[in-house]
Parts: sequence; C-alpha cells; structure tokens
Amino acid sequence: QKFRQSVQTVLDRALKGDETSNYELEFRTKSNETRYLLVNATTRRDANNRIVGVVGVAQDVTKTTMHDRAVASIARELRQLVDTANAPIFGIDIDGNVNEWNDK
Repeated sequence: QKFRQSVQTVLDRALKGDETSNYELEFRTKSNETRYLLVNATTRRDANNRIVGVVGVAQDVTKTTMHDRAVASIARELRQLVDTANAPIFGIDIDGNVNEWNDK
C-alpha cells in the first residue's frame, strides 16, 4: 500500500509538470522479499507544450543498495574500533602523510 502511494505521488507530480529523478523506493514482494527501485518520471508534452501524460521508468537497484549499505556498516564498525581502541592508531597514505588517527 505504501509503495503504491509513493509511486502514485511521483506520477501525479509528473502530471503537474514536476518531474522526478532517481527517487528510491523500498518495497516488499508477495514473498516478503525487500526490493529497491530507482524511479524516474518525466512529463510528456504535445506540440503546444501541454501535458499529455507521463513516462515512468523504474530500475531494480537492490543489489547495489544492499552492497552500499554493507560497505557503510563495515566503515562505521571500523571507525568505532579505531575511536575506542586503548592505543594510538593511525593511517598513512602512499605519500607518507598521516590521514587517519584516533584520539588516544
């Protein structure tokens, strides 16, 4: 229901001339699987520039979204490890510059 309302809102806005780019929607399939769609809605106009419809495109970005969330989670865990360590921890880039450190 929430998914349908979100899609309807995107389409209604496009019918008023307010186009939507890269709107991410989360929804559950009938088998209760979480999926993510990237939605774009573009207003269709006639030769007189009157709105006559909407072109909507949705792309399944579930794998990319899940990967990005996993990477962000690992980065948070590593940051917490560095910040709570009982010893100084620092990182050095390929030029020998310190680019990461904790407050110990």
